[in-house]
Amino acid sequence: MSTTDSAAAPGRLPATLVERILQLVALSALAVLGLITLFIFREGTPLLLRVGLGNFLLGTDWQPLAGRFGVLPMIAGTAAVTVGALLLGLPLALSCSIVLAELAPRRARAVLRPAIELLTGLPSVVYGFVGLVVVVPWIRQHLGGPGWSVLAGAVILGIMILPTVIGVSVDALEAVPQGLRDASLALGATRFQAIHRVVLPAARSGLVAALVLGVGRAVGETMAVIMVVGNAVRVPRSPLDPARTLTANIALEMGGASGDHAAALFATAIVLFVALLGISALAYVARRPAGAPGTGLSEGLRRLLSSRPPVEPPSSPPGAA
Repeated sequence: MSTTDSAAAPGRLPATLVERILQLVALSALAVLGLITLFIFREGTPLLLRVGLGNFLLGTDWQPLAGRFGVLPMIAGTAAVTVGALLLGLPLALSCSIVLAELAPRRARAVLRPAIELLTGLPSVVYGFVGLVVVVPWIRQHLGGPGWSVLAGAVILGIMILPTVIGVSVDALEAVPQGLRDASLALGATRFQAIHRVVLPAARSGLVAALVLGVGRAVGETMAVIMVVGNAVRVPRSPLDPARTLTANIALEMGGASGDHAAALFATAIVLFVALLGISALAYVARRPAGAPGTGLSEGLRRLLSSRPPVEPPSSPPGAA
């Protein structure tokens, strides 16, 4: 009998049992997620059906005690703050990722990357406090308005998503095979051409994943947003207007909510859940596997070759046989 078929040694768990335990742990995580989803939909769906999905999503009047449940101001506030955070944070995050993965010396990378990752461990309330004492007064003094605004929330969230987006983007760029870079450089490309036309297209799947994580962090943030956006229940007309996000609405009102008010907050959570699910679905569609046509080495080198003039073979010297 072979060693693999023999019984487990005394004091050791059989491999099959260990495998079953790990599978059970993985399934338990999915089960918890499923139970949370089921609970949210069970609590919020009856009110959605009674009020009407259109009235709930497009209504601008949020007065739960009066029976008016319109979350359009919170949807608009969430969208405005998230888009602003992405506009401010993504270019900086992508630039830092390229520098760390492709351009920075090894010693600088060993210092900068852990320093950026340390920002992930800062509590949200710290970011919110900095925004409250620095960003909000600066906006009020130099740009006008009350200071608590969409712009303040976008600035703070733009900073908060940097560690997550940079970390995932650097991993995606470093996962690109070195052969792609070597092949592009051998074809005469400069270092920046190789990054732009070969490395970034090859790492697109990971970069899209970084974008989704950044969006999820921005949409799901609560405490820092509460401290800087003003929490006004109205559709923001400019970046200097105060606003309220979906998560802030739940956090601010859930403590004293009951009856239809609590059900409306659960319905708000359903809207948030479906929005994040839709963003993830769009990102999944945008991500193509590395071996798909138009990605990876073949596409990057094709675009690189198409941007360079053809090289003509040297002419034979006169009189050559």
